[in-house]
Amino acid sequence: MDLQKYDGKVHPDEWINDLQTYFNIKQKSNLININIAKSLIDSTIKLPTGIDNYEKLRNALKEDISFTVFKNANKRKLQSLKYISERQGGDTSYFISTFRKLCYNAEVNDVEEQKKYLYNSLSNDHFDYISNEFYEKMENIDSINELIKRFEEIILEESNLIRNGSIVALKHVASGKYLSSVKNLCYKTGSKLQLVFAGNSKPVPNSLWKIEFNSKLATYTDTSITLQHVKSNGLLGIESHSFFFYDYRKSPSTSHTEVSCDGNENIWDFRNSKLENHQGYLKSNDIINLSIKKSCDRNGPTQDGEVIFLRSHGIQFTIENATFQEVFCHNKRLGGNDEWCIELIRLS
Repeated sequence: MDLQKYDGKVHPDEWINDLQTYFNIKQKSNLININIAKSLIDSTIKLPTGIDNYEKLRNALKEDISFTVFKNANKRKLQSLKYISERQGGDTSYFISTFRKLCYNAEVNDVEEQKKYLYNSLSNDHFDYISNEFYEKMENIDSINELIKRFEEIILEESNLIRNGSIVALKHVASGKYLSSVKNLCYKTGSKLQLVFAGNSKPVPNSLWKIEFNSKLATYTDTSITLQHVKSNGLLGIESHSFFFYDYRKSPSTSHTEVSCDGNENIWDFRNSKLENHQGYLKSNDIINLSIKKSCDRNGPTQDGEVIFLRSHGIQFTIENATFQEVFCHNKRLGGNDEWCIELIRLS
């Protein structure tokens, strides 16, 4: 450990603490130590006479104009500090370390003041979610450690939000299988469009979907979505048709409403499977129900179509000697077979 000169570019407390650590190792007398310490102070900093202990030295350094400049410079750095998430190439650990160091250097010890600096560090990209959550979750905090803990909780939650254009997987909760499709593998009945089924127990490429909606984040109160199969580009949907009257294609095993890729109706709504009036943002690992509103009835197009829900179950059907777990839509009472866990695979 080398002795460092003091030139006003470090906090006096930190500099003196380092000196004391060094002198404790060397085990020299306090008077010798104080004289050595004073000799390490830059000649531009004038000390008063009579300094014979560390406390007097500390106070003298804090009364010098260099310390005022040092604190103000660190406050300005706090004001300009911006949080950048890992998603955008940032480093939360480095940011928090810098934030705490600047608060220490600027002697910003009041938690409410620290809270304001932390809030102001958020970029516009985070304001959609964090600004709504920040002050609510920052209540009754009495230390910087608790402040950082709550901030990290918000950041972790924000990193799990489903954003427009993200790649997701949908796991059927009851069976543990993922909503899947295979390019150019089609139903032999019904629409004869690309089939949809509950497939692998892991999110493989055939079970990845691009989710899109008309905002940065999807809210439970007013967001409709589309789900585009990544490998085939087909949109998850249902297929209506007319012959003598309007109807919808039937699923292969149970004759409920068939679900396919590239069905001509593909706008879905979602809700929390446990809390019907749940509010907030859609995030990874939420358990949801997915529904779609039919655009027509037996008489033709209608504005007040029937709402049907996405379901899977243990019943299977066979195509080309392969068996598939059926996925369909229905208008019956909701239950465990209607629950889907949405998992964020990668952000847009």
